[in-house]
Amino acid sequence: MSILLQVILPVFIVIGFGYLAVWQKWFSDSGVEALMKFTQTFAIPCLLFRAVSTLDLGQTFHFALLGSFYFGAILGFCLGLFGARFLFKRTWEDSVAIGFCCLFSNSVLLGLPITERAYGTAALTANFAIIAVHAPIAYGIGITVMELVRGRGLTGGQLLRKVLRSMFKNSLVIALTFGFTVNLSGIILPEILTDGIDLLARGALPAALFGLGGVLVRYRPEGDLRVIFYICAVSLLVHPALVWVTGSYFELSPTDFRSAILTAAMAPGINAYIFANMYGSARRVAASAVLISTALTIFTASFWIYALG
Repeated sequence: MSILLQVILPVFIVIGFGYLAVWQKWFSDSGVEALMKFTQTFAIPCLLFRAVSTLDLGQTFHFALLGSFYFGAILGFCLGLFGARFLFKRTWEDSVAIGFCCLFSNSVLLGLPITERAYGTAALTANFAIIAVHAPIAYGIGITVMELVRGRGLTGGQLLRKVLRSMFKNSLVIALTFGFTVNLSGIILPEILTDGIDLLARGALPAALFGLGGVLVRYRPEGDLRVIFYICAVSLLVHPALVWVTGSYFELSPTDFRSAILTAAMAPGINAYIFANMYGSARRVAASAVLISTALTIFTASFWIYALG
């Protein structure tokens, strides 16, 4: 138990400091906005760019790992979508936003630091492989299904252009694209440039965790609590359980197995609220689910780390 506390609590202490600082007005709300803009637009993209540009793609990107994780993620989206529609009688638009909450785990702000503290920096290779396609897959599914249920009558080409435009406005997707370009082309970047990028990347996770705490202050546990706890159950328990089953079937290596399950076990990320806000659907439910599930991750992540041994 003491090891679990050493792994999990430091991450949430940083989040708690951010929450407390904004709640007590020691750090302004506009300061949090600026900090999150810095981390999400510059620091985290630098971290992902460097990670993807130096990955051994042949060793890292394989069907067993990505198939195990995204089978669970896509099934989680379906459970969120149809559960919201048929169990909780939400509109189709709300149901898609709720499904997106069940799909988009917080793989960067929570998944990376918790995996690193539990298993070390060397264990993050599989995390970066999952993250490299996380935003394109999640936004691709979410935007496509939302546009389909809205019945706007878009042609296949128009729908594809809309999905791609939305994805490539995301700084993480842009950074990952540049990372793949450098990796596949064999370009050798100057050491001065990579050292500068590394300096930015080193501050990404602690600054983002502090900012995440500050952002959570503005969310309130409002809306339908049954739907919110349904999202929490799918995100924190069902998704990692599905990855456990599929990962065992594909006989993932212990390192890949642990990374896939811990990434799947993370709470919905801020992107879940951004998606809901973008379409004006289930915004209160999404915001509340991010807040409550992030708090519950303290306990559920401890459970999964214990189960993984």
